[in-house]
Amino acid sequence: MDTKYYLTEVDKIPDSIFCYHNLMGEKFIESHSHNKGQFLYTEGGVVHIKTKNNTYYLPARHYMWIPPKTRHAIYPNSPKVIMRNLYFPMPSNASIFFLKEGIYPINNLLMELLLFTKNWNGDITKLQTNNYAIAFAFKALLEQAVSKSLHFELPHPTDNRLIIIINYLNNKIHQEHLLPQLASKFSMTDKSLYRLFKKDVGMSFIKYYTKLRIFKSLEYLMNSDYNISEIANRVGYNSLPTFSDTFRKIMGKRPSAYRKAKGVYLKS
Repeated sequence: MDTKYYLTEVDKIPDSIFCYHNLMGEKFIESHSHNKGQFLYTEGGVVHIKTKNNTYYLPARHYMWIPPKTRHAIYPNSPKVIMRNLYFPMPSNASIFFLKEGIYPINNLLMELLLFTKNWNGDITKLQTNNYAIAFAFKALLEQAVSKSLHFELPHPTDNRLIIIINYLNNKIHQEHLLPQLASKFSMTDKSLYRLFKKDVGMSFIKYYTKLRIFKSLEYLMNSDYNISEIANRVGYNSLPTFSDTFRKIMGKRPSAYRKAKGVYLKS
């Protein structure tokens, strides 16, 4: 199938459930939208999903729900990443779950059903009675088994001053940055930079910067041979315990546990 199936094939049959498993990895999926809602699951790395307002960091063993008509671009951080997609038509009375962007951990039941679909490709219609019933049940389980959405996203800055500062933080992620020094470098006062972060991205400098470092560390954990201490240094932490504690607060487990879970369950 053409790698740009998402532009031409997903909505060709409006009431079908469309299935596409990408086992080879792509460097970039351009900004697009479709009329169906998208279930996107990933293993083997981190996938960046950019929407109008946010960049989401989708780690292995998690999935993202992307509502219908939501423009998004997808950036796998490694060609080893496996992405599995199911696209569902949405009724006009769809519940709030299907209308919101969100990242969730996948549970064992959804994992087994997803594994069952691994050889499917293309449209699943009501004429394919058994497969359609399984896919339809999968959609129902998404809503019923859902936990609270995980905040694995960072809002896009809109103020040109903050865009420049955040690009600088990304480029210098291996260094530790403190608000006073950062403000001084960009000819601002501490208070004005603090207010700029709060106004433009809705969070404090320290919260934004901390999440940025931890999300960047995910890429090293999943796609490098650096040890945990080296990864901590590469995202600007001089203290391994501090990095490990901060990682756990944001991601729910320590970096060593995250690395152990990087293997791929869903072999083709």
